[in-house]
Amino acid sequence: MNHSHSSRRWLTRLCGAGALVLPLSVLAQPVIEDLSAGSRSFYDQTEARESASGSLLLLNRLDEQQREIQQLRGQVEELRYQLEQLRRDSQARYLDLEERLAGTAPAAVDAAAAQAVAAGNAQASGADAQAAYQAAFQRVQARDFPAAIAAFEAFVADYPDTDLAANGHYWLGELHSAEEDLEAAAAAFQRVLDDHPQSNKVPDALYKLGLLKARQGQPEASRELLERLIADYPDSNAAVMGRDFLNDSGL
Repeated sequence: MNHSHSSRRWLTRLCGAGALVLPLSVLAQPVIEDLSAGSRSFYDQTEARESASGSLLLLNRLDEQQREIQQLRGQVEELRYQLEQLRRDSQARYLDLEERLAGTAPAAVDAAAAQAVAAGNAQASGADAQAAYQAAFQRVQARDFPAAIAAFEAFVADYPDTDLAANGHYWLGELHSAEEDLEAAAAAFQRVLDDHPQSNKVPDALYKLGLLKARQGQPEASRELLERLIADYPDSNAAVMGRDFLNDSGL
């Protein structure tokens, strides 16, 4: 009996009679699995997942920033709308006040000026001026501002020497201001101060011109006009509003 047969009998006794006898060459070979390909695939997948996760986080941040920008834009638009409403409400209140004054046969101020125009040797001319003035003011009451501007421009050109001329220039200032033509408005109010210094429209013209200078980015000119108003006409309603504006604006 050779050595090979002896080895097989030894294996049979060791594993049992029913055991499968394999060649020694197979038994001696260790099982080695190459994990390099699988490992590389695993790391590649991990890197891909991390990259995708980072991109998703960046997109989420961008979406959040866009929503915040949209919210801020909405807030800015809301504030702009509220400011415009306040400006329009203030203008409407002032126009209503002037209408009430003008509606009392006409206004107390305008009535006195109209009576002065109608008196004396120029009764016919004064009546024409009064009629032209009332026709122009009706355009204001109808809120037809372009037509009112044209009518008052014609009025001050046709009747420059009447006492109502100061009122005509004043209303041109109001109307140009309502139309956002600040330069023309300032020029009209200045005409009241320069050409009609004795008119009872001077306090109101000082007040409105002071506000316009503030809107035009001229705070020093605005403060000087309002201080002049308060000093020269301390008991006027315009002076009260001028003090309030100076206190509120901090000029």
